Amino acid sequence: MKAIFVTGGKQYYVSEGDVIYVEKLNAEAGKTVKFDEVLFVDGVAGNPVVDGASVECKVEKHGKNKKVVVFKYRPKKKYRKKQGHRQPYTKLVVTKISK
Repeated sequence: MKAIFVTGGKQYYVSEGDVIYVEKLNAEAGKTVKFDEVLFVDGVAGNPVVDGASVECKVEKHGKNKKVVVFKYRPKKKYRKKQGHRQPYTKLVVTKISK
């Protein structure tokens, strides 16, 4: 079974057993998270969501992505600014997709 669901403003196309990285969620490692905003399940598209469909995932861990360097400068003006950013994420394993 395959499904498309929404979390953190992004859409994810998954099947059971998939490992995905999503925007950080407020859930402890080892807990189960249920997503009800499912757009597509097994050939059935919602308008905008499929009624009664859900995707259950197990939270594996939380972490931070690799550093992204943000460098701003103005040519010929002696202005230089260097910043770094590490986006937090949650690693999920899809355990169950239901219609």
